[in-house]
Amino acid sequence: MMRECCLFVLALLIGAQLSGCAAGSGGIPRQNTMEDKTQTIQYVSSMLDYQGSAKIIGELAEEYGRAHPDVRYEFENVNTTDLLQKIQLLAASNDLPELFSFESGKPLEVLADNGFVLDIEQAFKELGLYEKLNPAAVKLLKSMVGGKGLYALPLEMNIEGFWYNKALFAEYGLGEPRTWDEMLEAAALFKENGIQPFSVAGTVKWPITRLINGYVIRLYGYDVMQRVASGELQVTDPGFVEAASVVQRMGLNGYLGDDVNTTDLNTAASLFLQGKAAMYYSGSWSLRDFNDPSQNKIGADQIGFFNIPLVEGGAGTLDDWLMNAGLTTSFSADAYNDNMKDWMKHVFSNYGDKAMNEMGFLTGFQVDRLPASMPPLTQMVQEKIGGVKNGVLWFEALFTPAAQKTAWDNAQLLVANRDYTPEMYMKELHEALTQE
Repeated sequence: MMRECCLFVLALLIGAQLSGCAAGSGGIPRQNTMEDKTQTIQYVSSMLDYQGSAKIIGELAEEYGRAHPDVRYEFENVNTTDLLQKIQLLAASNDLPELFSFESGKPLEVLADNGFVLDIEQAFKELGLYEKLNPAAVKLLKSMVGGKGLYALPLEMNIEGFWYNKALFAEYGLGEPRTWDEMLEAAALFKENGIQPFSVAGTVKWPITRLINGYVIRLYGYDVMQRVASGELQVTDPGFVEAASVVQRMGLNGYLGDDVNTTDLNTAASLFLQGKAAMYYSGSWSLRDFNDPSQNKIGADQIGFFNIPLVEGGAGTLDDWLMNAGLTTSFSADAYNDNMKDWMKHVFSNYGDKAMNEMGFLTGFQVDRLPASMPPLTQMVQEKIGGVKNGVLWFEALFTPAAQKTAWDNAQLLVANRDYTPEMYMKELHEALTQE
């Protein structure tokens, strides 16, 4: 509800703003005073300046600043719960920072529609940087704003799938499952032998809906959730009910563990890394734990990774991976000037290599210089990211907050309550999606 209210306020403010001048064209740009010849490039984000992509950008900005003392870089941390509203209000007053973290879905689409954010595709092509972006990451981010353009950078890039214990699979004569049926046959075998088939953090709910999502994308194809958003498909259609039914059986059969809805993320990861569960649905962000010997008790060489399996007769392919770009970063259209162009060219020419070589950080940028020593699991995931044909959206990516809550809360009921049917789950989700 808060997000819809903020968007409504922003729409009113934008309307008033646009009645006098068009943002991104005739608006009043941010500028420095005549007395101050320096330009300040401000980055507003919910990250801390010593974390992840914010740290990388900060170090590259500092490097640039040493050679260009007239360009100053400032970083501002804003609480996650306040970031969306702060950026919307700054946009409405035509005072966006040069770059900022934001939600790369409907809120960003509203800003783009009104000319507040930079068309990154056009800018990066002008700067000779566009080829540095992973094509699948670009396609994914465009899909989140209705295909209207590239308005956010993939400073992170994660792919998702099933990690598995290679030693357990070998012990029972199993290979990597290519089909959903093969995966469930493996799960049944593990359950019969006292091994938990899947480790799932049901307390945070989204790992359950990821399973539903995995089935429907293999049944309908990689763009299934965009087709739901456009009205071409309904979540009450038979394929969605079938997906919910498959996941419910996984839960009721004990494949997700006896305590799935009270298992948190740390416990789920620990169960897998201690060899107590055969499979664990997660993403490449788990590499931090897997590459840490103090946490990984089964050994990095005993961990494999397979894509969401195929559904018989389905339209999905193994070239399509569920992806997310983490917290994305966008740029103010009004603040894009010659100094900003030069600064961006320096920072983002080097971003992908620095992220990988100095932090082992996977991004949506191509890596020109691979590190001399890279953990084998990280190298394997990097190669898989490079081969992605289509990036797939997660189940709730285009949902309203109310529909997301319905999908998550009811997923817990679905996997634990035999009386709560798949038809009921999809009917209630459809009602949440179609509410005004």
